Amino acid sequence: MHSLMATPADRRSGPREKFIPAKEISMTSEVRPPTLHHVNLKTTRLQEMIDWYGTVIGSKPNFQFPGGAWLTNDGANHRIALLTSSRMSDDPDKLVHTGMHHIAFEYANFDDLLDTYARLLELGIKPHMSLDHGVTTSFYYVDPDGNSVELQYDNFDDWNKSSEWMRTSKEFASNPIGVPVDPSKMVVARNGGASRDDLHRRAFAGEFPPSEPLDPRMPLD
Repeated sequence: MHSLMATPADRRSGPREKFIPAKEISMTSEVRPPTLHHVNLKTTRLQEMIDWYGTVIGSKPNFQFPGGAWLTNDGANHRIALLTSSRMSDDPDKLVHTGMHHIAFEYANFDDLLDTYARLLELGIKPHMSLDHGVTTSFYYVDPDGNSVELQYDNFDDWNKSSEWMRTSKEFASNPIGVPVDPSKMVVARNGGASRDDLHRRAFAGEFPPSEPLDPRMPLD
């Protein structure tokens, strides 16, 4: 497998395809957007990563070999690809380097998000940051390699409505990051009879403040 893959030096020395900006392409050449299928993570902790994602999002290896694994939690052949090598090493300055900040998984209903939070809390898995972004309620976790993983629910339960709110809302324009929340307080309020919409309204109004400072997993200006 590895002998068929070009090394970085091979790619640099080979011919490059000319990049043509979309605005220069003929109007008859329509851009056909694909659907995001999977992410590929490099790891030095293959089995630990397999186990963690299995616990958090219910994924299972569709295929595994010494050099990696292909994980899925739905009908796709894989949603997360993991690759490992004895030549890899951890990045001690990961949090201040450019690159991917997080990947996200969305629940179809709010109860699933809150129930997952409660289940993971019992296992000692806590979010490093929880926010009501306006468009979503999002709890962020850290996988064994230090990658951030967002579990979210669309507060509008409708992508068209949440997209419109993101584009046009003065509230989002003034605060695109969102309001910190304490998921435990939201679970208590939900168990006390608060509706999904009421929880979002109260969270965005700051009624469920966290008791500990957030860890954004990146430097902030």
